[in-house]
Amino acid sequence: MQRKYVLACETSCDETSLALVHIREDFSVDVLFHETASQVEIHASFGGVVPNLAKREHQKNLPLLWERMSAYLAKERICPDIMAVTVGPGLEPALWQGITFFSDIHKTLYPDIPLVGVNHLEGHLYSFLFHELFDPASLDTLFPMVSLLVSGGHTILGVLSDMYTYTLLGETKDDAVGESFDKVARLLGLPYPGGPQIERYAQRGDVHAYPFPSPLLHSGDYEFSYSGLKTAVLYHLRNVSGDSAQSFSPGKQITLSDELSYDTAASFQYAAFRPLVEKTKKAFEEYSAKSVVVSGGVSASSFLRTYMKDTFEDTVPILFPPFAYCQDNAAMIGVAGYIGHMKGNSYPLEANGILSLSSSRAL
Repeated sequence: MQRKYVLACETSCDETSLALVHIREDFSVDVLFHETASQVEIHASFGGVVPNLAKREHQKNLPLLWERMSAYLAKERICPDIMAVTVGPGLEPALWQGITFFSDIHKTLYPDIPLVGVNHLEGHLYSFLFHELFDPASLDTLFPMVSLLVSGGHTILGVLSDMYTYTLLGETKDDAVGESFDKVARLLGLPYPGGPQIERYAQRGDVHAYPFPSPLLHSGDYEFSYSGLKTAVLYHLRNVSGDSAQSFSPGKQITLSDELSYDTAASFQYAAFRPLVEKTKKAFEEYSAKSVVVSGGVSASSFLRTYMKDTFEDTVPILFPPFAYCQDNAAMIGVAGYIGHMKGNSYPLEANGILSLSSSRAL
């Protein structure tokens, strides 16, 4: 069975990541080397990612990670068959760091192998291949597969008919679900990133304490919206606190009782996830799907995982990436690069901050 060693790089936002993955024709994957330098603590004080700061950290981290990667390749006497680098979407100053760095390595060390430009979203889409229970022999039984991709920048629902055919059903009209978690966390005085902090508080609260709206829940389509929900939480906190100065700006948070904070977090989390789960179920039924994959940074949420599994009553294969592959990582870029190469497709080696799945050519 033909196999490929894929050397991959990811720098779309605030994670600098290099990986070496070993992939076979049946899409079974072995991750041989994978290291990620996170910038979360650096950006936390700003309440979000600062593009030029992210760029600077990528410049610093890429040579350090490559030194370790290079040592591994030499020790194992491995020569990669394909190189893959994220070209979008993301922060363009950050994307260019990875593109330039890998282009130089390609030119200097591996000029005779393909250098493939990869859509970051396709990396998340295919991250179900890392699922610990994934069996290549049963791959065909998973299609059609409903795909829910949820992160700080994206909320996208679609259907994979097979490994190469994707249909976009809908996406957010404004804020992504992960972005709304960051903003509500800021209101509650919790640090960035907001998702893990909200979940920690929500574990102590009542999901039905406050009837926050679940936007577009009954819209009849597959679109999402989160700007209204986060604003509803803002007005709720202004009302219960009597402080009209409360805002999303850093330093404008008020002191809240623990009970109010816990209940607000729990009610918000439930309202935010409800459209995701209900519309995934609707798509599953409408498209006679055989499985569901939930990917992206928000898929690390234990609450979302339990909510999704309970909704489908454990009768449907629901594939979540292992926690290490929920966040941005180079291993998933290696997989997407391999699949794109197998189809003879690659994205231009230019940073494209607004690259989407709807315009995807590698599927």
